[in-house]
Amino acid sequence: VQLVESGGGLVQPGGSLRLSCVVCGLRVDFYAIGWFRHAPGKEREGVSCINSSDNSTYYSDSVKGRFTISRDHGNNMVFLQMNSLEPEDTAVYYCATKKDYYSEKYYDYPYWGQGTQVTVSS
Repeated sequence: VQLVESGGGLVQPGGSLRLSCVVCGLRVDFYAIGWFRHAPGKEREGVSCINSSDNSTYYSDSVKGRFTISRDHGNNMVFLQMNSLEPEDTAVYYCATKKDYYSEKYYDYPYWGQGTQVTVSS
């Protein structure tokens, strides 16, 4: 199983980025996907998750209303649209996957990508 994130970069406050995660080795139709972020000196945080069965979603309070998770079953991909970015969103962003239902706890996910850096700065 391999997950590959892309789409990170440097953006000014108030800007937008769209992260992509390609999943190889399993069908995302049967797996939940989570986006997590890890900033220096902070614990890894669950940002957004999506279920496989009913597409129900989770957003942390810090990103609710600004970030949107979605999935493309045909291409085995998951996306995280990030709008109104703030300096506090600066972190390495990871996608991860687990069977069945999502969890906002990073330690529940067995499969991880390598991460993509998001930097929000003027």
